[in-house]
Amino acid sequence: MPKPSKPLSHLRVLVLATTYPRWEKDSTPHFVFDLNQQLAPKVETWVLVPHFEGAKYSEEMEGVRITRFPYFLPTRLQRLCYEGGILPNLKSSWLARFQLPFFLIFQFLAILKAVRKHKINFIHCNWLIPQGFFSLIIHKLYNIPYILTALGGDVFSFRNIPGFRFLKSLVLKNSLLCTANSHDLIQNLKVLSPFTKLQYIPVGVDEKFFNEKKFDPQLKIELKIDGPFLLAVGRFAEKKGFKYLIDAIPEVLNEFPKAKLVFIGYGPKEIELKTQVKNLNLEEKIIFVGGQSRSDLSRYYATADIFIGPSIVAEGGDTEGQPAAFIEAMASKTAIIASDVGGIKDMVKNGETGLLIHQKDPKAITEAIITLCKDSELKQQLEQNGKEHIIKFFRWQAVAEQYMDIYEDIDKSLKP
Repeated sequence: MPKPSKPLSHLRVLVLATTYPRWEKDSTPHFVFDLNQQLAPKVETWVLVPHFEGAKYSEEMEGVRITRFPYFLPTRLQRLCYEGGILPNLKSSWLARFQLPFFLIFQFLAILKAVRKHKINFIHCNWLIPQGFFSLIIHKLYNIPYILTALGGDVFSFRNIPGFRFLKSLVLKNSLLCTANSHDLIQNLKVLSPFTKLQYIPVGVDEKFFNEKKFDPQLKIELKIDGPFLLAVGRFAEKKGFKYLIDAIPEVLNEFPKAKLVFIGYGPKEIELKTQVKNLNLEEKIIFVGGQSRSDLSRYYATADIFIGPSIVAEGGDTEGQPAAFIEAMASKTAIIASDVGGIKDMVKNGETGLLIHQKDPKAITEAIITLCKDSELKQQLEQNGKEHIIKFFRWQAVAEQYMDIYEDIDKSLKP
């Protein structure tokens, strides 16, 4: 289907999200922004996200119009969103829990204002709860259709609480369509709402930005690494399983004493993880570098020898949808070790594009790391296959075209 060269004539889209870059070079995941950026030249779009201290309330960022609504005063005390994510922040911060009702009220008011101000006639909602529930209310009030994009945590969290399960089912039932970034997520959505139209569309990657050409030998000098460079990237939350990776490192060091593990990220489990490292006397071998800008992140991916994603199914059922860090590492032609949970299996094919291991198993992590450190031929083959797999199935251009097809169909239905 040929793509339009000018904006769709009828569609005026409001995008709702809670994970979004706060400023240029922000380390917050960019996956929703990246999609908006791909579609912005062809679709009239406004993005509504929570505010964070230091961020602009309204701006245009690389062609994407963004409004950020404050939900607590003074804004420097806003704790619910960003810096780890809503669910982990709710678990770790009493202030975040206190702010939740304020967030819900001000988010809904901001949605109402945006719908009226921009004459919105379609909503693209990321996360089922609470944004999906508010989209449902707007649909009932103004007859504005909406689609959902499920990302993992919204489906798996609070799954055993009847009230939340009912709300999620109701939100799904009234949507035009729900996209999901993994086949595992699709199956879980079918359980929630058997008759909702579902479509698998992965999170994309910008292969021109994340690639092996970003390899930087100076980075290893800066980090004082002269052995295997191990990398882990993500929020310091339970489902990332980082504590099992830390437990695996002592045995790795028995085989490769010069190996070092670098953690990139932040989140509620940070103090706990650093304490674990200290108790194991591994401060010289495990480095925490905090959040990194996308440009710096691309250097880390391309320069690392092995990327490790030891994700788990957390207490309460939360697990991975399709973590962007995995495809960014693979696009950078870095060998990958990952747990076989959630949507990871869509990206990592065991023995072909990476090594899959069982969750919560430090010994399995150790063995996989040692295998790749010893077998350079296998490592290179996994790197090449992984790169090709990502280019074939996960480029942003291809992902955006699938969403564009959806938007076109909705635009046609809105014609007078």
